[in-house]
Amino acid sequence: MTEIDKNIPATPHAHRQAGVVQLPAPTVWPMVLAPGLALVFTGMVTHWVIALLGVLCIVPAIVGWFLEVLPHEKHVGVPVSAAVVRVFSTRLARAHQPVGPDHRKLLPIETFSIWAGLKGGITGGTAMIVPAALFGLIKFHSVWYPVNLLAAGGFVSWAGESDAFLAQFHMAGLLAASGIHGVASVLIGLLYGAMLPMYPKKPILTAGFIAPFLWTGLLYSALGIISPILDQRIDWVWFVVSQITFGLVAGFVVNLQVKVRTPQFRALPFAVRAGLHTSAEEKGNDLP
Repeated sequence: MTEIDKNIPATPHAHRQAGVVQLPAPTVWPMVLAPGLALVFTGMVTHWVIALLGVLCIVPAIVGWFLEVLPHEKHVGVPVSAAVVRVFSTRLARAHQPVGPDHRKLLPIETFSIWAGLKGGITGGTAMIVPAALFGLIKFHSVWYPVNLLAAGGFVSWAGESDAFLAQFHMAGLLAASGIHGVASVLIGLLYGAMLPMYPKKPILTAGFIAPFLWTGLLYSALGIISPILDQRIDWVWFVVSQITFGLVAGFVVNLQVKVRTPQFRALPFAVRAGLHTSAEEKGNDLP
């Protein structure tokens, strides 16, 4: 490993120096910009002071970042030394994945398309409405309570409203909740489409149980900042039931879709692509 030597001048001809490579200068501004954006979005559902704090982080981050790349990008000289590194392994046999001449190794060989994730997200979001409506009927005798409770996350003025108010029908609440629920369902469905090929053995278990418990834990720790009214009134048991329903239905729908072949598949020998040889036979042929 090498360390950046800031004493080496970053001139246009410095890359010709022996043992010196010019690299873009490190910057901290992206790390300032990212929490600034997060604070702005958090302030949209909490308090304007938090959004103002985010703006105070975003403005200097953008200016500082641009000054480091314009009018000329800053570089630093990194001294390097060539050395031969010998790699040892205790394995007596190894299998190689075939790689095409124009592509690096891509795994998995087949994956789902974007449309598969969209279908899974829409179907899972629709199925998720059933346990949410049951929760409203059983606890508050109204199917509109979970709808308005979700919408209250975007309406600061609804933070102090009573349960009776949230149990009534409100067109603004229905529109807001539909937008929030629809966008979240589609985004999570796209995540499922990208995630399920990584777990080919038990995709439904991953989609239906593991993933819902993971993001439920994340929401449980962060919901007090994102939406205080949801944090105060949400029923976590019913929330987990709804998430598992979404995960099972979305994972099932996504897993039924036809997979798209990646460049890694096209790099396989023709006999494998044509189905003349099984993957086990190909793996055995790769072993020395």
